[in-house]
Amino acid sequence: MPETPPEFRYKRVLLKVSGEVLMGDQPYGIDMKTVASVAEAVAAVSREGVEICLVIGGGNIFRGLSKAAGDMERATADYMGMLATVMNALAMQAALEKIGVQTRVQSALTMNAVAEPYLRRRALRHLEKGRVVIFAAGVGAPFFTTDSGAALRAAEMGCDALFKGTSVDGVYTADPKKDPTATRYDRLTYQEVLAQDLRVMDASAVALMRDSGIPIVVFSIREEGSFHRALRGEGPFTVIGSQTS
Repeated sequence: MPETPPEFRYKRVLLKVSGEVLMGDQPYGIDMKTVASVAEAVAAVSREGVEICLVIGGGNIFRGLSKAAGDMERATADYMGMLATVMNALAMQAALEKIGVQTRVQSALTMNAVAEPYLRRRALRHLEKGRVVIFAAGVGAPFFTTDSGAALRAAEMGCDALFKGTSVDGVYTADPKKDPTATRYDRLTYQEVLAQDLRVMDASAVALMRDSGIPIVVFSIREEGSFHRALRGEGPFTVIGSQTS
């Protein structure tokens, strides 16, 4: 694969995308136009030599099931959510391979007909060969969020950063959709995120990134070219790390 251009700040990254992002303007489900847009953003940086792995949430599919799951025990509902992440991973794989990007899906739940089992060393070889690796089914156990799964995989893969693609361009003092006076943080420490309960990711995921020394970059995946710019240190985003300067 090509050498990563020097203007990119990171050589290997994990991109975490919420399932809700893939809904587009729909109330739930998968909007393939939105999936294709995210795939183009991933392809653009992959072709320039950045090694990328992905974790996609399942909220877009599980939202439609959540009412039925309301009376279920938590473990069963969580397994349903894991299956939703596999569906999203397969949709993203199809979109990436349609535009010529070699992709592998690895699932923490065994389902050999549609995905490889999660094997750390195999995943590392895929990344080194320039393939995009999509990790599905979280950590393969209930009571853990996809944020925790993303943080765990980022640490296992030795990623230089965890990028969280959301519908807003960073972390704000309040919800910018509800409070027009909210301001965006340029930088935060892990401890500030935990102490202020800013809900960037769940607390266990933030703590794991802190212990692993992996920065979290929060940006808007909905803005065209935003992933590429954020990797270069350009455009609006929030970096969460050990220091604020």
